[in-house]
Amino acid sequence: MALNPDQIRFLRGQAHHLKPVVIVGQQGLSENVVAEIEGALDAHELIKVRLNAEDREARQEMIERITSGSAAELVQKIGHVAVFFRRNEDKPRLALPA
Repeated sequence: MALNPDQIRFLRGQAHHLKPVVIVGQQGLSENVVAEIEGALDAHELIKVRLNAEDREARQEMIERITSGSAAELVQKIGHVAVFFRRNEDKPRLALPA
């Protein structure tokens, strides 16, 4: 699901007050961390993830692995924090603008 600019703006506003629900440590993205991200996306649809990697390339690689592996959309990336969105088709929690 590709997000349009209005939807991204809306989701960024919704994510502003959120705390990171998953923190990726120096060990990187293990299977357990990916499963935790999947569960958080199912439960919340919109989540913040803190990526504790030292360099930008490592953080970008983690973001790409999360988006490709979980079918989530990257909403925003600021420093070590990334915001992801994935619609829960069974129980949608957020009403996106058209």
